[in-house]
Amino acid sequence: MKSEKFNRFTSDWIRAWNNHDLEEIMTHYADDIDFRSPIIQQLGVSEEGQVRGKQQLKDYFERGLKKYPDLAFELYHELHGINSVVLVYRSVNNSISAEYMELNDEGKIQRVRAHYHWH
Repeated sequence: MKSEKFNRFTSDWIRAWNNHDLEEIMTHYADDIDFRSPIIQQLGVSEEGQVRGKQQLKDYFERGLKKYPDLAFELYHELHGINSVVLVYRSVNNSISAEYMELNDEGKIQRVRAHYHWH
């Protein structure tokens, strides 16, 4: 993916989250998504901190949006790789978050590893 496409992808992703538009958020993810995050554990979704597949991911995101109604992301850094991107942003409760995202050939996120620094 070229830099301009990454930039558009990222701005669309941030906007969908900040609008709490679950349907729009889900358009960014592949059907076979593999998503790992400590927040998955915190919300009691999975002890392993992992969800697989778009429906499990949607259920997790829905739970997160309900738990954090004031959720808003502020992008700090966007790092591009080969079919991957790392986003560093302000997240829940002003925590610093970094997500490593691998994209498939259609430009959909197929793998995520989320990291957080809580104050």
